[in-house]
Amino acid sequence: MTEQHSTRTAVVALLALAVSTFVYVTTETLPIGLLLPIAADLGVGPSAAGLLVTWYGLVVVAASIPLTQLTRQVPRRPLLSGLLAVFVLATWGSALASSYQVLLAARVVTALSQALFWSVVVPTAAGLFRPQVRGRVVAVVLGGGSLAAVLGLPIGTWLGQQFGWRTAFVALSGAGLAAMVATALCLPAGRPGRGHAARGTDPDARRYASLVMMTILATTGTFAAYTYITPFLIEVGRFPATATGPLLLVRGVAGVVGVAAGGALVDRRPGVAIMVPVLAQAVALLGLYAAGGTRAAAIGLLALSGLSFAALTTALASRVLQVAPGSADLAAAGISTAVNVGITVGALLGSILLPGLGVRSTVLAGGLLSLAALAVALGEPPAQASSGTRTTMTGTPERCRSL
Repeated sequence: MTEQHSTRTAVVALLALAVSTFVYVTTETLPIGLLLPIAADLGVGPSAAGLLVTWYGLVVVAASIPLTQLTRQVPRRPLLSGLLAVFVLATWGSALASSYQVLLAARVVTALSQALFWSVVVPTAAGLFRPQVRGRVVAVVLGGGSLAAVLGLPIGTWLGQQFGWRTAFVALSGAGLAAMVATALCLPAGRPGRGHAARGTDPDARRYASLVMMTILATTGTFAAYTYITPFLIEVGRFPATATGPLLLVRGVAGVVGVAAGGALVDRRPGVAIMVPVLAQAVALLGLYAAGGTRAAAIGLLALSGLSFAALTTALASRVLQVAPGSADLAAAGISTAVNVGITVGALLGSILLPGLGVRSTVLAGGLLSLAALAVALGEPPAQASSGTRTTMTGTPERCRSL
């Protein structure tokens, strides 16, 4: 097999994994946009429909590490292809759900597959290419998740509103099927635990523990504020309710830029790639607390908050491959769990602050938690970029040649 062919098929596999992150994140958040149609069709209240997202996140938190440990000897190609097959069937099952209970069960199955998917997708993608471009590879994979916020959720919401909420799930199932086929054809058939991305290039249990703590603090800060950003923009920024959609789109677009920036920076300055986004997030959230009543400032700071968190998640995914004290898959599962803990705790913290202290307190708490995350990051020496010289890709299936 020529190096050019190997590189081409590696790119196809990478794009398939990026599409996979896109459909997973869109599916996870889709009930937010289709809350009322789902509730009306299944005869439940909006709060019950909202729990479709809450339970999904809790399943991911609980299942990531155990499932990763259980499947650590399964080759990545059949594992990821199988997970996407589960996604396709469970999402189709969501579209056919005859009751709220059936829809919730289908969502739980989808969440179980996502919990394991997030643990293995970044190490798998990183292993396709040489270590020197690892950050950019991670940015492509995570870019699919960022595009889910910018394109996936709005398009899914529109489809559901125009043609019924079940149509949106059918469309996602079809996109997942395409990603599954490409993954099955193009991903290498190598055994797990091998290659430069299987273990940390600079393993350090202390750095990894600090990374987990910083991830929890930064994510909690983000979601303490972001969960209630719509009432903040209306009450503090004095924007009309009709403007909140375009404003959140601005934040989403900034997030896509942040993923690209984070991927480029982490390959050159890994320590800076962690600290700068955390600092920028603290500035954005504390700035919203101080100047969120000024519309121009609110728009700029909202965009900065989206850019900084997206850049941070990209840097985190790459950094864990450096400092993982053992298996990169298990280390990635720990970071995925930390992110989902932060999401859950952040939303809970905001709900506690909101009634008594008002919506401005949510961005203040987010900014202070971001400063705490920055203190943790500053307490660790910057990680050095890996200097491996692996070839682009090995073991690429010949069947991908037809794609």
